[in-house]
Amino acid sequence: MKKIVLQQRQYLATQQKLVATLFVVCMLCIAAPTVADSHAAKTTKTWSFAEFGEPLYDNSLTHWPYVNPDAPKGGAIVLGAFGTFDSLNSYILKGTWPRSLVLAGDSLMVASADELTARYGLIAESVEYPDDKSWIIFSLRPEAKFDNGSPITAADIEYAFQTIREHGRPFLKSFYDEVESFEVLSEHQIKFTFNTKDSMKPLIKVAGLSPLSVEYWKDKDISKTYLTPGPSSGAYYIDDVDAGRSITYKRVENYWGKDLPMNKGLSNIDTIRYDYYRDLEVMLEAFKAGEIDFRSENSSKRWATAYQIEQVDAGQIELDTPPDNTPQAIQGYFFNTRRAPFDDQRVRKGIDLLYDFETIKRTILYNQYTRINSYFPNSEYGSNGSPTEDEIAILEPFKDQLTPETLEQAFESPVTDGSGRNRRQMREALALFNESGWQLEDGKLMKENQQMALELLLVSPDSQRVAAPFIQNMTKAGIDATVRIVDSAQYQVRVDDFDFDLISARLNFFPPPGPELRSYYGSAAADERGSANMAGIKNPVVDQLIEQIVMAESLEQLQVTTRALDRVLLWNNYVIPQFYNSEHRIAYWNRFGKPDTLPKYVSYQGSGFPTGWWIEPELDSKLDLDR
Repeated sequence: MKKIVLQQRQYLATQQKLVATLFVVCMLCIAAPTVADSHAAKTTKTWSFAEFGEPLYDNSLTHWPYVNPDAPKGGAIVLGAFGTFDSLNSYILKGTWPRSLVLAGDSLMVASADELTARYGLIAESVEYPDDKSWIIFSLRPEAKFDNGSPITAADIEYAFQTIREHGRPFLKSFYDEVESFEVLSEHQIKFTFNTKDSMKPLIKVAGLSPLSVEYWKDKDISKTYLTPGPSSGAYYIDDVDAGRSITYKRVENYWGKDLPMNKGLSNIDTIRYDYYRDLEVMLEAFKAGEIDFRSENSSKRWATAYQIEQVDAGQIELDTPPDNTPQAIQGYFFNTRRAPFDDQRVRKGIDLLYDFETIKRTILYNQYTRINSYFPNSEYGSNGSPTEDEIAILEPFKDQLTPETLEQAFESPVTDGSGRNRRQMREALALFNESGWQLEDGKLMKENQQMALELLLVSPDSQRVAAPFIQNMTKAGIDATVRIVDSAQYQVRVDDFDFDLISARLNFFPPPGPELRSYYGSAAADERGSANMAGIKNPVVDQLIEQIVMAESLEQLQVTTRALDRVLLWNNYVIPQFYNSEHRIAYWNRFGKPDTLPKYVSYQGSGFPTGWWIEPELDSKLDLDR
């Protein structure tokens, strides 16, 4: 680890002399590669690669071990979605789109659900890249085609990337910042050149690109919202759209990739319809009535109380809690530090002290959640305990810009006794408010004849219930604290415009963390409309640590530096961390067959329904469901 410390010092010295864009330097191992000599540089040609280590599966793969390759195809299901949508264009900032669109689009390469950083060729039959990882060439499968029968070509990949560059949402644009240029080499080959070297992260990012049909879009405006679907490159196509109400997908009968190893045993349902609801309780009742087949439950109250019903007792509805091993998002209340008084760390810390998680967990959450104490929870990238020597060595050069606690103490969110009488935390909060110029006068927290006011912007009534004790504590402290609930479309517009004081939100990270951290926490993104830096963080220490993460020379170095960044973010109180669940909570009508093996990183996000499940005719016949 002495080498790591030396590298950090060398980096800081270099920063004083150079103005350059810095990027992740990662180790690479590949599965079953061949090495060729191209343009006087050694290159690797392979069908899979991983950012660190080797992919779990080599080219002898016949199907993922967590699927049933002989699963029967057929049937129809109905799923529920909360909110609304008014567009099918997921590229642009305007509009709200269905998250289930992933069903209708394949990507160049695909991940397995047993590992986090490996990719396997899907539309891409093979890839080639040099030892310094400064470019990558994707060779597309000649048999790949859209559902209308037209071939998927390199021009379709180029058009998709050009669309992101010209019209994409800020986060989507910045996600591909490392791409310096791109070039169609032939009908089935496209090359991306990067402004980085010795980093696999940019290669993994572009491997996730999905094609857009040039032939279809050439006389249409991709920069606007639309509700007429274009050709699908995936196993499903969009069959019917009722804006804001439902979207229906049908399995592509002659799907070009159905026999590929990574697709065997998946996409077994013929028709999948998503019905949209603006009321979570109405959606729950629709499930109980057999109008919805499967749901992932995110409410501890509903999970504890709403499923004690006859259908469960009779075995018609199954309840399950599979483990959730995936690295978690930072979920919490995000301050808008662009606004006073939330630009004052003392005010943010004081408000943090008023969030009584222990009481909320006991009285509202049915003791089902774990408190988040990291921006990288449930992962090896989050800080834990007191700073290590290596973390201190990274942070030491910035000590004059850090709170003393950052270098000395373990971060822990405020803890109460769970009784609801958090007098000590209230006293500490008022002392911090007083230190920042706010005085308690006749029960109101005042400064310059104005009461401190805070509006918590939410999109779900469930969130309001969980926030109620927090609002009460802020009111007791003299803050004019209110809650405003808006629909998902209004919420997105207000967040994009940074029109809020405090929001309940989450930020996922992509292990291992890398350049996307610039979009989440970097100063350059703080004032860019629609950026992922919701808190408006402008901190030069954060910026420099992100660059050190991006240029880390080993996984060990990356982890240590990310933990150091974690401490800086935590001690600045940009977010009041909430909680996460270490298991999924799913409920479904008992009409499905399931594989015997669960993948390590099972997920019920995105399209929601496990794509490896199928309808079991014998079970289905016992239910009277109209599908």
